[in-house]
Amino acid sequence: MMRPCLLAVAAALLPVPALAANQVALDNDVFVERVRTDAAGKQRILLEEPKAVAPGDRLVFVLNYRNGGTQPAEKFVVTNPMPAAVRFADAGGARPLVSVDGGRQWGPLAALTVAEADGTRRAAQPADVTHVRWAFDKPIPAGGRGQLLFRGVVK
Repeated sequence: MMRPCLLAVAAALLPVPALAANQVALDNDVFVERVRTDAAGKQRILLEEPKAVAPGDRLVFVLNYRNGGTQPAEKFVVTNPMPAAVRFADAGGARPLVSVDGGRQWGPLAALTVAEADGTRRAAQPADVTHVRWAFDKPIPAGGRGQLLFRGVVK
């Protein structure tokens, strides 16, 4: 059964404006990752515009950034909430910090814990991620650009 949660997914993708005074512009896209087999029997991964998504669909969230200012952007941070309908999967090889408590605490997923109803704590899982954050160690030079991405799975 197809579930049209694309609007919720796309709306939740909008990054929090981070240090806007640095004049870094953010642009974002969401794609559905599909595996297709070509005529030769070889599997290919395609990124498609999502018209509708269903539970289990893999999504790729792409954030493009560009420093349109005349000065380097220092200490730039991008924070992205995870859409409620999507479980965090990975960050494409990058190592962002994540939060499992609505953005109050940050760290690598393996270092975070979640409180259970009985007061015990358990290791955080990808489904617990509420936000993803990238903090740039180096300034983004004037005119510099790049791309961040993370993947999720529709719940």
